[in-house]
Amino acid sequence: MSATSIDDRQRAARVLLRHPLIRSADAERFRLVRRYAGELAEWFEINTGWALHRDSEVVRLDREPAIDTDATHPFATKSSAAPFSRRRYVLLMLCLSVLERSDSQIALGRLAEQAILAGSADELVSGGFSFGLTSREERGDLVAAVQMLLHWGVLTKVAGDEQDFVRETGDALYDVSRRVLSQLLVTRRGPSTVKGATLDERLRGMRDRGTAPTDDLRNLRLRQSLTRRLLDDPVLYFAELSDEENAYLRSQRAAICRRITELTGLVAELREEGLAMVDFDDDLSDVRMPEKGTEGHVTLLIAEHLARSGETEHDVDSLVAAVRDWAPAFAKYWRAGAREPAAAPELVEVALTRLAALRLVARDEKTVVALPALSRFAVAEPTILGDPKS
Repeated sequence: MSATSIDDRQRAARVLLRHPLIRSADAERFRLVRRYAGELAEWFEINTGWALHRDSEVVRLDREPAIDTDATHPFATKSSAAPFSRRRYVLLMLCLSVLERSDSQIALGRLAEQAILAGSADELVSGGFSFGLTSREERGDLVAAVQMLLHWGVLTKVAGDEQDFVRETGDALYDVSRRVLSQLLVTRRGPSTVKGATLDERLRGMRDRGTAPTDDLRNLRLRQSLTRRLLDDPVLYFAELSDEENAYLRSQRAAICRRITELTGLVAELREEGLAMVDFDDDLSDVRMPEKGTEGHVTLLIAEHLARSGETEHDVDSLVAAVRDWAPAFAKYWRAGAREPAAAPELVEVALTRLAALRLVARDEKTVVALPALSRFAVAEPTILGDPKS
């Protein structure tokens, strides 16, 4: 295979990892991935257990999450960086259930009516869910769910505007893509076939592959699980793995990393505490660091502060106080509103959310724990050559 072909195959793999569902309307990406679909399908099936479906309309990588309890990468629309609330997630699922039974076109108002009806089910009401389009906030939540469906290609706008619906001055009309809709759900078993007393039990049931009867199959599943983690997680910490996973990774680390590098161009970085696949092109992550803007700068300052402190555990309130202390020194770089003392709690919240998504900290409401990878931000004081003080 020529160097050009290898580069194109890596680009196709990276596109597929960044966009697991690609429609034919996205012509350039669609053609690129289809060109290498056979090789990519074989690689992902062997190394991750993910299936790759492709036809004349859609390419879909069944990218199961490596960890189904990770809440650090919530859905968010392009128009708002605010993460989805519980109600928005429920509305998204209700819209999908409505669209399964809808005609090939549907108006936003009609979708809203059917979502209200579906949301009145006893199971949802008893769980505390309520939705009735009685406020601008509720209409905004429905529109956020619809914008996600537009982003995925389940819906294509024909006419109208969602903001007119929020303002109660108009409606919108959409085409429904049943082909894309049919490809969204990624589970080993259909949810309706899974029984369990709790959500965690049902989630495990949907992903259950049964017991591995042989050593070879157990090793295959270990390799696939670890490869998924390395592709999904910014950092894989050895302390988070079971003894069996640790033993397998330490013996097969070089082979696993080599295969990932050959496919994606990611480069392995091994440290005492764990392993990361580094992306020098910086386009496979939905969270970047450093990032431009006030929030990006505050995130970097907090990371450096935590890394240089020499302590593992920190109080959130102390970080809020630190941001307030920094504000005068960086006033000319930050936007006007961020310089006010009242802005500090929100800036800290944004920063900690980003750091947690990058696996640099773990946190709860009041406490932040610095994780080992954060140490790379412990920037030392500069040494000036020729300075008699140095």
